[in-house]
Amino acid sequence: MAGGAALLLLLLLLLPLAAAEPPFAEDDGGSEAAEEPRGGRPLPGLNALESMELEFGVCTVTCGIGIREVLLTNGCPGSETKCIVGVEECHGPVDCGLGRPISENSASVVMTCIYIPPENRFKYVWKILTPNQPAHILPNDSAVMEVRRDTHPITYQCETQGNDSVIASVKYTVNATTELQTNQSKRIDTGQSRKKRADAILVFCLVTGIIFTVGVIFAIIFIILHWAIFKTVLGSKNGQDGEEEKLTNKSSQGSM
Repeated sequence: MAGGAALLLLLLLLLPLAAAEPPFAEDDGGSEAAEEPRGGRPLPGLNALESMELEFGVCTVTCGIGIREVLLTNGCPGSETKCIVGVEECHGPVDCGLGRPISENSASVVMTCIYIPPENRFKYVWKILTPNQPAHILPNDSAVMEVRRDTHPITYQCETQGNDSVIASVKYTVNATTELQTNQSKRIDTGQSRKKRADAILVFCLVTGIIFTVGVIFAIIFIILHWAIFKTVLGSKNGQDGEEEKLTNKSSQGSM
């Protein structure tokens, strides 16, 4: 009797479990999975059931590493034909040529490598370039480096590396203090010579304009003062022309 009661109690406990929901179907990685765009990175906020048509914007740089927009051209909210769904890295030619220091003075120069945030994603290799000699690698491995001017010009190069490959390179020429002063003196002399040349041209134009204006004024005054003479001369000339015309007409009539 006790055994039957225990069996009945066990059946009552198992009935709610049997009436529970069936187990979930095995996920086959189909429509429930987030669809990924080109590049292998999922874009948040996209409906996986819609066909994704992506378009890529212009890279923010012409060399080295930059970013560009990823645009969705189908399935944008509202009436928008295109909407930004994310950004991604983009790469241009590795060699960026000669760069400009971020700050410099008569004693030191501050230079920077090419990178995009976060800075610690990349590896930086600073080198000193010497003609016809192997490059000398410096111990500095940061994105920004400050150097003091030497007695002769030195060319520095920074290589930005990612995934064990160089993705950007930039060079800096650090002039010596004497050369910096010489270049500054040359720029000052050039600026002064250009200013003197411009001043001379301006003075010439001003003097020419004054002379022309004074000449015109004198001519007008002379005509006003001698207007009676001019009028008499013009009248006599017109009379002579009339008499000549009359004589010509008479001679022509006599010949007829």
